[in-house]
Amino acid sequence: MKKIFIAIVAVFAMSTMATAQIQDLGVRFGGGQGYGAELSAMWGLGGNRLETDLGWASGDHHSDFSLAGIYQWTGEIGSGFGWYAGVGARLAWWSWDNGYGNGDSDLALALVGQAGIEYNFDAIPIQLSLDIRPNFWLIPNTAFHWGDIALGIRYRF
Repeated sequence: MKKIFIAIVAVFAMSTMATAQIQDLGVRFGGGQGYGAELSAMWGLGGNRLETDLGWASGDHHSDFSLAGIYQWTGEIGSGFGWYAGVGARLAWWSWDNGYGNGDSDLALALVGQAGIEYNFDAIPIQLSLDIRPNFWLIPNTAFHWGDIALGIRYRF
């Protein structure tokens, strides 16, 4: 069942990206567990978009490498400000150490939500964003994490 779900998500993501056009490219700081960074790309899908993030994070006793894909609905607030909200999935490879030389690693899968605001500068092709991305982990164990507030800085094409 897990393999079928992962395969369906992968096929959907690849088919969506094949018809989409990249509109923003940059970094997102504070993703993961609050001390990570992600390479971030946004793909235009008509009025909405797909955000894909390749991330890494590390702390005192763990590190992770992840790939997230979030379909986002967008809207304008005015004066360069906009909002977005979306749903998607995150696939991560975690490794951890208990501090005594014992550790392990695991593959993890989560359903994610995301909501935020963004500002698009008129004079330069830069976008700043501030968002939160809660995670509902399905594999290897079920758990909920509210996510952390992240700052995005992207170049707009």
